Amino acid sequence: MCSRAGRSRKQEKAEDAKVGIRNARKDANTEIKKLEKDGTSEDICKSAEEEVQNLTNSYFRKIDELLVVKEAEIMKV
Repeated sequence: MCSRAGRSRKQEKAEDAKVGIRNARKDANTEIKKLEKDGTSEDICKSAEEEVQNLTNSYFRKIDELLVVKEAEIMKV
C-alpha cells in the first residue's frame, strides 16, 4: 500500500510542495558549502544558511495556511 494512503489530494499536493522546498534548501546549502570551501567567511555562510532555513520555514507555514483555507472551503460545500 502506498505511503500516501488515507491522505487527501490536497494534502498530497501540500507535501509535494514541501518536498520541492526541501530540495531547494538542500541545493542552496550545498552551494553555500562550496562558497565556504572557496574562501567565503564562515560567518557569512552561517548567516546564509540561517536565511535559507528562515525562508524554508516561512514557505512551509504558507503551505500549511493555504491547506487549512482550502480544506475549510471544501467543508463549506
